[in-house]
Amino acid sequence: MKFYLDTAEIYVPDNTPVEAALARTTHLCFAAHQDDIEIMAAQPILECFQQKDKWFTGVVVTDGRGSPRDDLYKEYSDDEMRLVRFKEQRKAAFVGEFSAQVMLDLPSKIIKDTSRNEPVEDMVAVLRATKPQIVYTHNLADKHDTHVAVTLRVIEALRRLAPAERPERVVGCEVWRSLDWMVDPDKVLMNVSDHENLQFALLGVFDSQIAGGKRYDLASMGRRRANATYFESHGVDATTGLSYAMDMTPLMNDADKKPAEFVQEFIQRFAQDVNERVGRMC
Repeated sequence: MKFYLDTAEIYVPDNTPVEAALARTTHLCFAAHQDDIEIMAAQPILECFQQKDKWFTGVVVTDGRGSPRDDLYKEYSDDEMRLVRFKEQRKAAFVGEFSAQVMLDLPSKIIKDTSRNEPVEDMVAVLRATKPQIVYTHNLADKHDTHVAVTLRVIEALRRLAPAERPERVVGCEVWRSLDWMVDPDKVLMNVSDHENLQFALLGVFDSQIAGGKRYDLASMGRRRANATYFESHGVDATTGLSYAMDMTPLMNDADKKPAEFVQEFIQRFAQDVNERVGRMC
């Protein structure tokens, strides 16, 4: 495949030819940074793990050069950090038995520049090569600018596809903001109770982040357990791990729907739920 940058790469853990590895994809994730996939898309990774008819492919959009660093990596240059983060992402793809791992290697500033069309064109190319059933990406209420920018570029890319080319569903997942605030009927529930060892392994390969001062492994696993326990106040836990997402399929299928207005609908339903509950108790 031809991407905007010659430094972009496609890694296939089981050495299947690239075209075939992309074509067998059923679950596709677009993430901003290395390790975002493992934080937000554990459920589809587990769903596809060791399955012959389901395959997960990850796409990391940015180059990883701006990562915070400390400890062993404190003196690493941006170029050295890029190499480390690419290596870690390949390790995760191998451990999780991904069908393929795409790294577009784009600077964050290009993703956030709405005048630049290259990220969308790269995403369209991936979507047409994979034809996934489900697409996962960041949610629109995320508090990281690059995450939201990636989501908006993904939505634009999906809208460029003909209706027959589009996936069945698009969901926005948790990373830099939990979605526990959403009203329960709005939550897409992703059960991640199984294979905790694999989940820890997927998060743990990103040593540059963990040793560098960010315990994403403990935080992510803790959030999943907390979601499972706090989901239902009047019943025993049905799961031991739960991740939330918002269904963004309507944004893909309705080009007139504005993303800012769309996410406001979730916020308004949350505000209405709070107001009604307080009103009842008063």
